[in-house]
Amino acid sequence: MLIYGEHQRELSGAEPSTTNNRMELTAAIMALEALREPCEVTLCTDSQYLKNGITEWLPNWIRKGWKTSARKAVKNRDLWQRLHAACQPHEINWRWVRGHAGDPANRHVDRLATAARDSLT
Repeated sequence: MLIYGEHQRELSGAEPSTTNNRMELTAAIMALEALREPCEVTLCTDSQYLKNGITEWLPNWIRKGWKTSARKAVKNRDLWQRLHAACQPHEINWRWVRGHAGDPANRHVDRLATAARDSLT
């Protein structure tokens, strides 16, 4: 859900045979790629994987040639690279919100995601 002043735009989608982590990454990528010009962005997510990955782990992965601290290949590297590129034009404040804790926007995007997933069957 993109919000700018009084304007709001909803994006949703689903993929068969994927993981929640891949869909969390894809949601952030799609939101950032939908922006038409560089922006100051507050990106809210209930995914600690996404928030910690982009704010804490990514610089080390890049420095270590896309290896984890355990020297294993980074999972979802393709999406992390795409997200990293999508972040570049923007100034982003990554904000974690607890999922299923009553945040109205979080509840709304969860319903959108569930509907998109259910449309696959």
